[in-house]
Amino acid sequence: MNNKERKEKGLPYHYDDPEIMGKQMEYLELLHDYNATRPLENEKKRKLLKQMFAEIGENCHIETPLHANWGCHHVHFGSGIYCNFNLTFVDDTDIYVGDHCMFGPNVVIATSGHPILPVLREHHYVYNLPVKIGTNVWIGAGVQILPGVTIGDHSVIGAGSVVTRDIPANVVAYGSPCRVIRKIGEKDKTFYFKDRKLDVWE
Repeated sequence: MNNKERKEKGLPYHYDDPEIMGKQMEYLELLHDYNATRPLENEKKRKLLKQMFAEIGENCHIETPLHANWGCHHVHFGSGIYCNFNLTFVDDTDIYVGDHCMFGPNVVIATSGHPILPVLREHHYVYNLPVKIGTNVWIGAGVQILPGVTIGDHSVIGAGSVVTRDIPANVVAYGSPCRVIRKIGEKDKTFYFKDRKLDVWE
């Protein structure tokens, strides 16, 4: 089994194999162009995002700077997604994000890890596992999402969390490591933040 096949199966492989690196620099050139855009160059940004991402829906807004070691080439976005500044994708394999998600500043989504055994790191071994984020998920500032994690629809991940395992749908979760604190429910129809009451319902 060659390194490309091992990579596709989520097995440890040599990350510096030229066959795997392929067009990585070309993807990074596009990312550089995106980060160099001016605030009002919205059409230019839209066109670059279409070139950069594996797929991206309509009405997505990504603040600069954006960081990605494969230039978002393995990132799959739905529609209506907002990303604040300094979003980082370690996108050695696929990252899936559903519609209407929001990302706070300084979020890291990593698909790549290194074996614990020192001799394997010394010989440039790495592994990749996809990350999946459902629909209408809010990821708070400074969250780190690790390889292989799935986050269910409508959930909220609190600021500063380190997400090491799957989080189900319709919950509030936070901490390091991130854990479910409570379900989203009736309280959230009355209060939008602590004891502050909602006034948007008729």
